Amino acid sequence: MAEKNFSDLTPEIIELAEICHENSVIEPSLYGKYDVKRGLRDINGKGVLSGLTHISTIKSSETVDGKSVPCEGELYFRGIRIEDLVNGYIHEGRLGFEEAAYLLLFGNLPNLQQLKEFQDLLVSYRDLPTNFVRDVIMKAPSKDMMNTLSRSVLTLYAYDDRAEDTSIPNVLRQCIMLISVFPMLAVYGYQAYNHYICDKSLYIHNPSPELSTAENILRMLRPDKSYTAFEASILDLALVLHMEHGGGNNSSFTTHVVSSSGTDTYSVIAAALGSLKGPKHGGANIKVVGMFDDMKANLSDYEDEAQVADYLTKLLHKEAYDKKGLIYGMGHAVYSISDPRATIFKGFVERLAKEKGRESDFRLYSMVERLAPQIIGKERHIYKGVSANVDFYSGFVYSMLDLPTKLFTPIFAIARIVGWSAHRLEELINVDKIIRPAYMSVMDNREYTKLDDR
Repeated sequence: MAEKNFSDLTPEIIELAEICHENSVIEPSLYGKYDVKRGLRDINGKGVLSGLTHISTIKSSETVDGKSVPCEGELYFRGIRIEDLVNGYIHEGRLGFEEAAYLLLFGNLPNLQQLKEFQDLLVSYRDLPTNFVRDVIMKAPSKDMMNTLSRSVLTLYAYDDRAEDTSIPNVLRQCIMLISVFPMLAVYGYQAYNHYICDKSLYIHNPSPELSTAENILRMLRPDKSYTAFEASILDLALVLHMEHGGGNNSSFTTHVVSSSGTDTYSVIAAALGSLKGPKHGGANIKVVGMFDDMKANLSDYEDEAQVADYLTKLLHKEAYDKKGLIYGMGHAVYSISDPRATIFKGFVERLAKEKGRESDFRLYSMVERLAPQIIGKERHIYKGVSANVDFYSGFVYSMLDLPTKLFTPIFAIARIVGWSAHRLEELINVDKIIRPAYMSVMDNREYTKLDDR
């Protein structure tokens, strides 16, 4: 018997899929009839309130004369404006990942001694079990680094004698360990893929205890371990900006939902990784880069505003790139006028583009950022404004840092594991109730039919 290819879409599977689809379609008007908050958001885009948090705050509107009016986007970590946090550590000549992580986990900015002790704690956990790289990461390398991360996280469960202990001290220990080793799991997973699947040289560099998280990512990834201070600072900035974004984002909400069931930390983080992998969430920056590559490949002059505008219109008409009808990197579930993360990023992106000789690409990104909201507003009926989100520039930054596309979403995960950890701890500390939203059945009851009568 020939070996079965589990990837094949056989005629039987296709026929069954058609039956599944036919019997699963719900009449769209029913969502309005029963006032269903699709995506847990109302018709104006406001999220359904399903929890309380101290961890982060998003502001996208303000009340004027009793009406909600869109405003410039704001983001706060534990009550501190993200711009103030970033400007503070940059002005004082520091990298910020570890400082921001302390703030999110413990609620206050660390003093010098607390920061040093926390950095040392992260270093002490920055180690994988004996032969883990050889026996887990190098075995069956995956083409998708997010799946590699998930598998590694779930396997670490087997090495933890207190894996099921959900006491706060133990969960904190597990979270700090995962924050510490995520860069290793992601980079080593990529190196295994690059070697075994792409037939490239294999590099496994140990992290240095003297270096920050951002510096170690570049050190472990690059064959010669070299990087510039500015490269490390802008990767560090990306990690801080992606670290947390309100309890309502898809992967953080996943963290709350799965934590509420009482399961272990490794299962919770694996579920959050599965959420972040999606192109509507953490995978969006890959789509942005692919869209711009397709644009440059199909335009005779991508500095011609008319050609760029025509391409963007074709995107919305499902006539260009992946024909999904989307301009990737534009728009956000909450922000309308601006995404503060994108605003912060843009100034550093321009400087990096000049350093890397990518000024023409930066001009193209800036042009699309300016034109896309106008074209979307013209072509689509939308309830709120549209602006560039953080994914619009992050993929461009990663490409200029020579980070492989396969690592774009894992870099997001290396940052967001901090937010997930804070949300898991908050859920366990404050709530002892499983999250179970209601779904209304719109299926009519039927009589059972005997097999011979069907």
